[in-house]
Amino acid sequence: MGSFASGVTVVTGYADEPVGFACQSFASVSLEPPLVLFCADHRGRAWPRIREAGRFTVNVLGEDQRDLCDRFGSSRGEKYDGLDWTMSAWGTPSLPGVLMRVHAEVHTVHVEGDHDVVVGRVLELETAEGDDRPMLFFRGRFGVEELHAEVAPTLWGWGDHWG
Repeated sequence: MGSFASGVTVVTGYADEPVGFACQSFASVSLEPPLVLFCADHRGRAWPRIREAGRFTVNVLGEDQRDLCDRFGSSRGEKYDGLDWTMSAWGTPSLPGVLMRVHAEVHTVHVEGDHDVVVGRVLELETAEGDDRPMLFFRGRFGVEELHAEVAPTLWGWGDHWG
């Protein structure tokens, strides 16, 4: 599946404290009603808390946001320590400088293998001004330009449990 390029997002929520995880399985499902989906390892620490809270924000990362990707893609460290985030009108953390934010509520959850397929009903969409490029993940690297691609850290392997 590494030959399929995907965008990189951070799914955030608030359950007594801010939580979040890096996620590359994100897509639009429907315009009417507005629905999105993401997949989360149901054994992860953040996703069960977001599910219980019932609302989430998908923060779409730009190609220059490796710091956010590394921070939320790791199971180590405090993800929000020293981070200048804000609380959205929907009660979910909004990360700084992202390309787009999709605020949603959990609509349905389908258990499939070791992941949950989460369908969210969109509450609000925020897009950034400018022409920044998205962060892409392709063949184990960030970006698609071979000369400039950064090798993903080992935490981006199949064995790491996001969510």
